[in-house]
Amino acid sequence: MVKRRRSYSREFKLEAVALVTEGGLSVAQAARDLGIAESVLGRWKKQFAEVPEQAFPGKGRLKPQDEELHRLRRELARVRQERDILKKAVGIFSRVPK
Repeated sequence: MVKRRRSYSREFKLEAVALVTEGGLSVAQAARDLGIAESVLGRWKKQFAEVPEQAFPGKGRLKPQDEELHRLRRELARVRQERDILKKAVGIFSRVPK
């Protein structure tokens, strides 16, 4: 019997965190009511507390700072490749034919 990992929508996570932060329920009680693990709800609450507007970006989406870091790393790799090509070209063209 294979247990599948459950996935929850961003809206569900936000509502679950709101039950704890605004609704006055404890993490344990809210988790029981929603049928999820206490540790999961605790982790969601922590993620929401760190950066509320960027919490739970979803699959394949990155936080803005991570997205920029990814873009900069790709650009750096491209620039390094161009540099290496130019180095090889200089080496080829600087040879003096005998």
